[in-house]
Amino acid sequence: MSKKVLVIEDEPTLSRLLSYNLSQTGYETKVAEDGRVGLQHALQQYFDLIILDIMLPGLNGFEILSKLRDQKVKTPIILLTAKTAEEEIVQGLKLGADDYITKPFGVAELLARVSAVLRRSNSDDLPTEETTDERVIILGDLKIYPDQYEVLLNEESISLRPKEFEVLLHMVERQGKVITRDDLMNIVWGFDYIGGQRTVDVHVSSLRKKLELGQNSVKIESIRGVGYKLVVKS
Repeated sequence: MSKKVLVIEDEPTLSRLLSYNLSQTGYETKVAEDGRVGLQHALQQYFDLIILDIMLPGLNGFEILSKLRDQKVKTPIILLTAKTAEEEIVQGLKLGADDYITKPFGVAELLARVSAVLRRSNSDDLPTEETTDERVIILGDLKIYPDQYEVLLNEESISLRPKEFEVLLHMVERQGKVITRDDLMNIVWGFDYIGGQRTVDVHVSSLRKKLELGQNSVKIESIRGVGYKLVVKS
């Protein structure tokens, strides 16, 4: 069955280009040229991927992204952003975007990113063998449930995005050891991920802020020029 892709882009030439090339590659595409219409499609229909421009009439891309994540829509989202807009990229990743591509871009790059994001999404959705034994990792004031993707801080649940949870889990497995950005990129996002190390830094920064609310026993330390280290204080 063809993967379904929603393109929310108001520039007619670009939206037609995206739709044509995605369709030629075998994807089933739907185009919305208005933010409100795009949000409505995303909430009412199932899509395997959303390609979302930031500058849109009706609702902008950030508003759409925020509303979708608030509604627990986990569909992978690739943002279309200006080449020099680093702040937009950071904001989009913090709001829950899975990847981004800067304008102008080539068709080959776009299709490679679409393929990579869909592969990661399919891998994340693979079913796991059920077990009656609930695994739990206890670190200071944290309780981590790997099978449920749940973290409790002082017995209160904290909300982590899937990639933040995977970063935490990898750090837990190597606590006290320095983990390079490349290591995190390869383990969590995969060897074929095209995005830069800025993605790692944004996710680690967000994770660190959430972990340090109300507890001092578990810290993520930055190792200048290398990466990060999870430190558990007794």
